[in-house]
Amino acid sequence: MVLSRLAGLSSGKAELQREVESLLTRLEHAQRDIDYLGATTDSNACVEVHEELLEQQLLEEEQGKKRLQLLLNASCDHVLAGIRSLKVVRKTGGKHGSWMKDPGKKHSKIYLLSGSVNNVVLEFADIMAFMGNNQTLKAHRVPLPLPWEGTGQVIYQGFLFYHRHGSLNEIIKFNIQRRKVAGRMLLPGAGRMPAYQLSAQTKIDLAVDEQGLWALHAEPETGGNIVITKINAKAMAVEHSWDTPCSSRDAEAAFMACNTLHVVHNSPSGGSSRIQCVYDLLGALSAPTNPGLQLPKRPGSHSTVHYNPKEKQLFAWGDGSQIIYKLHTEKKV
Repeated sequence: MVLSRLAGLSSGKAELQREVESLLTRLEHAQRDIDYLGATTDSNACVEVHEELLEQQLLEEEQGKKRLQLLLNASCDHVLAGIRSLKVVRKTGGKHGSWMKDPGKKHSKIYLLSGSVNNVVLEFADIMAFMGNNQTLKAHRVPLPLPWEGTGQVIYQGFLFYHRHGSLNEIIKFNIQRRKVAGRMLLPGAGRMPAYQLSAQTKIDLAVDEQGLWALHAEPETGGNIVITKINAKAMAVEHSWDTPCSSRDAEAAFMACNTLHVVHNSPSGGSSRIQCVYDLLGALSAPTNPGLQLPKRPGSHSTVHYNPKEKQLFAWGDGSQIIYKLHTEKKV
């Protein structure tokens, strides 16, 4: 009888062990299910987070485009279609220099900046005084407390903006009438290489168009491509910068017109200048174009080509000659 009971206990123990093992197996399967469901939930949560981030990025990009359109004023609706003619106004000075009128003022004064390093601006009452004999006697000398470097100077709304000689990338704002420095700023990334390969003296080229003040330069990080920076002329601060696909290689000058970069190329020995890369910041031109626009026949090279938005003309300095190019524009399509 005792043996019978022991056999029963042994059989019950074995049955209990089988039930425990079965329970452990079911628990293990349940844990796997829980882990799987947790992983699936985490994955779905990640997908949801990624979708939210993507939506936020798209929203920010759209808002950025709207801010950019407001900044650049999308009403500027013309493109350069050709260069009609040239007029050599005068031949004075050396190979490098710049000359200009102030597109932001009503007066017709002409300003001459001779040389790639200098600190004296010559101011003329008008174009006739500039073209006349005894030119230097008719000029009013404006000394600068800090010399300029390169030929990338511009005059805008009564102020001369220029790259200070001896600095890497400092831009000076000089009040022409009051004869004093009115502001200064640094242009990040600029000054380490020429803005244009064929104009090694110019590291920073300033420009003015319908939208205001710009700076053009090239950087090693962009492979020598030109970088455009919109500058707030009043605050002397960077508003926005763009890397462009336009190369500085074999370029001699560039200008901004209606939110669009136009790069002038030539050969190292000097020859026929042509606009070989056009890049519209507002995307009306979906990709950089090569219009192949030739500047009217004139052998040689340019150290400066600047756009005057008031007169819709280019003021250029070519081998000591001061030149005006008249432009032909068309509506953007």
